[in-house]
Amino acid sequence: MTKLSVNINKIATLRNSRGGNTPNVVQFAKDVQRFGAEGVTVHPRPDERHIKYQDTRDLKSVVYTEFNVEGNPITSFVDLVLEVKPTQVTLVPDTVDALTSDAGWDTLKYKHFLTEVVSEFKSNGIRTSIFVDPVLEMIEGAKATGTDRIELYTETFAHQYNLGNKNAIEPFTKAAELSNKIGLGVNAGHDLSLDNIKFFKNNIPGLLEVSIGHALVSESLYLGIENVVQMYLHKLK
Repeated sequence: MTKLSVNINKIATLRNSRGGNTPNVVQFAKDVQRFGAEGVTVHPRPDERHIKYQDTRDLKSVVYTEFNVEGNPITSFVDLVLEVKPTQVTLVPDTVDALTSDAGWDTLKYKHFLTEVVSEFKSNGIRTSIFVDPVLEMIEGAKATGTDRIELYTETFAHQYNLGNKNAIEPFTKAAELSNKIGLGVNAGHDLSLDNIKFFKNNIPGLLEVSIGHALVSESLYLGIENVVQMYLHKLK
């Protein structure tokens, strides 16, 4: 079964909009694990507009499933990850002012940089994943850095699927097939939802983990968080 990691950034966004500590990010992480989630994801950004660096530290002691920390490996992020030592770090090339992640790495252009970062994290016992578009050359480039996994950036699939174009899955299937062949684990995330997750999972061989935040939290406003977590787990079986 593909593991479900719940990205809790949006809970922090809601908290930050009022100040204080409601909703409580740490309690939410405890709850989604209690409801069945097999991982918790956070993506701290330099401006701390949602997840704060201190949140990441606070979560370390309560995430007993897999803890996945995403972000652009600037110095402060690297230092945070080495301090917290999560299960997995996912390297994302987002700019400081990015609203959300909007592209994968050019693993050929940034091969030297990524290789150094991956080596640093792996030497500290942290599994590494590189955020990439479903482009075969980028998959091969990721392999050359020594990373353990790649995370397929799925926004284009989700958009086309919503338009009725199921053929949009094809480059993702080919990317996963290549990853499996060359020994890279496959994760995925961005705009996956209850509407498209089962179709996506069924067409991605060897899919190890999906990280879902915005859609899952939005759906939970209507259906309830415990119910939504269970619905995802059912579709991922």
